Order: sequence, then structure tokens, then C-alpha cells
Amino acid sequence: MTGEPVLRVVRGNPDDVEVAALTAAVVALASAAGEEKAEPKAPSRWSDRGAMMRAPLRHGPGAWRASAF
Repeated sequence: MTGEPVLRVVRGNPDDVEVAALTAAVVALASAAGEEKAEPKAPSRWSDRGAMMRAPLRHGPGAWRASAF
């Protein structure tokens, strides 16, 4: 730390509780901004509804046998 204050009260005379609430709000906003920069995770294959769908059946010789596999 450089010793410089991060927050500065320009007007008024806040008490300790008000300064603590302001500090908590600024910290919460700063941490929320850091979370937005994270790349979203790809959905799991377990939750992929498309994997439950059956592939289209191919037609042609032996297709009825292949449909059972």
C-alpha cells in the first residue's frame, strides 16, 4: 500500500458506520466487476438435452439391422 486513501469524503461528516457501509458497497461492486470478466463455462455433457435425441435413421440395405444398434 502506498498510504494514500482509496476513498475520500468530499462533503458532510459521516460516522464510522456510514463509512463502513460505503466501503462495503465499493468492495462489492469491485468484486462483481471482476466476475463479469471471467469466461462462461461450457455446459456439461450431462445436461446437454441434444445428447438425448436419437440420431436420424439411415435408409438403405441393412438399415433395419443398424437401427437396433
